[in-house]
Amino acid sequence: MSDSTAPLSSLTDIARTEPGIEAIAGKRDAVLAVPEVARATVLAALINNTSRRPVIVAAPTGTMAQSIADDLISFLGPDAVEFFPSWETLPFERVSPAVFTMGSRMRTMWRLRTANESPKVVVAGTRALLQKLAPGATTVDPIRVSVGTSMDIDALCEQLVHFGYRRETIAEHRGEFARRGAIVDIFPSTDDEPIRIDMWGDEVDRLSHFTVADQRSTTDIATALVFPARELLFVDGVKERAGALVATDPWGREQWERLSEGQIFDGMESWLPWLTEKDELLTDHIGDDALMIMIEPRRMGDRARDLLAEEDDLARALASSWARDENVTFPRLHVEADRLFSDTTRTSTISLVPTAESVDGPSVPASGWGPIVHEPTSFARRVNEMLNDKWRVIVAAETQESVARLVELMRTHGVDFRSSQDPDIIAKPGAWVTLAPQARGVSIPHSRIAIITEAELSGRRRTRKTRATRGRSSGTVFEDLQPGGYVVHAHHGVGKYEGMVKRSIGGVER
Repeated sequence: MSDSTAPLSSLTDIARTEPGIEAIAGKRDAVLAVPEVARATVLAALINNTSRRPVIVAAPTGTMAQSIADDLISFLGPDAVEFFPSWETLPFERVSPAVFTMGSRMRTMWRLRTANESPKVVVAGTRALLQKLAPGATTVDPIRVSVGTSMDIDALCEQLVHFGYRRETIAEHRGEFARRGAIVDIFPSTDDEPIRIDMWGDEVDRLSHFTVADQRSTTDIATALVFPARELLFVDGVKERAGALVATDPWGREQWERLSEGQIFDGMESWLPWLTEKDELLTDHIGDDALMIMIEPRRMGDRARDLLAEEDDLARALASSWARDENVTFPRLHVEADRLFSDTTRTSTISLVPTAESVDGPSVPASGWGPIVHEPTSFARRVNEMLNDKWRVIVAAETQESVARLVELMRTHGVDFRSSQDPDIIAKPGAWVTLAPQARGVSIPHSRIAIITEAELSGRRRTRKTRATRGRSSGTVFEDLQPGGYVVHAHHGVGKYEGMVKRSIGGVER
């Protein structure tokens, strides 16, 4: 059955006939030269034509990993691809990562250990793969809410607080929930829309999305999964380890006491290196049947060494301000690079490099398109030549609204394109416009596959939609002020700043 959410999926069966891909088929360790423009197409072909699961795609940077994950969705489908992000914060920085980032990391680990939920591929940058997992990351399951099931509403609220959700009057941002009688609103950490649970007694009577702007219920849903909004959870042993640090590391007494009491506060994740019982990585939990695809391994190694050097520099800079001996090593958030590369020895590994290591090394010849908007005549001539030679020429649209517009645009250039989301149709020689956002276009001669992006046609720079993140809390906004200093209030005029007061409400400190 064709999957309209993965319109380019049929191209993977065509691309796997590339001589370079066939040359490395079945090998436990292989190197394949692939130009950057063909990376997504080749990766999709490798992933879709191996029985090994899961496939871990490791990239030098998080930005590259995110771009690859976005491109792979059009080939494999959204449920098959998981992006495993790194924290946006620096080591030892007393600021929490974005709620979406922490929730996504917890979701990825849950999917990897859940048979019927496991993704085909997990894409991650070097930093994410080297970062230690938090206690509970490999054991905590999401809250599952389904229509018609029984649920204790008080227990649900307690579990949400344990998961790091903030109780508010209305749920407007990820990581917030609100309760009004028998109705609980939750903005899950990994979702783009909040959910509303309507209870009838102890039974879930209705489950729906709702809009933040007017708080009105919209689409009904059957089931929802609520992942933690924090990565550092108070699972077994965390409070005890924090309590023990009061005596061994008194310089951090204030933080250790708060953690030992189970308080949730902004920046608590920065203390994770002190609270892990053992150094666990994502790669420790993928099994021997996994396939690791490493993009530019040499560049990954350089990035890993730079990352660890930066962390060491930060630790030395903070040692004096934290009344620590500079010669005493801080626990690290990231492990040594050798640990990651040694983990690959127990799995099959494919290294993708930009150029072949030898003249006869396996490779996939391909080229890009570049801007087309200023050369419509030569572009139309080239496409028509391809079509006469039985190529599949696909224009990858960014939005559904632009599909029809691009069809008309191509016809004005003298090329008869048709729109389709059916992978079986797109696999046939011809000219097609489909909703399949891609970062770069590519032309692969042997497979006769040509993909052209909307940005290349329009000449406009492609912009990735960024997820809205919660603004800085008041504690971080005022952290630069000193008690006794003068401030100007928008309504009350000039005043003297006397400090911040924090209170614990419902188990959450604010």
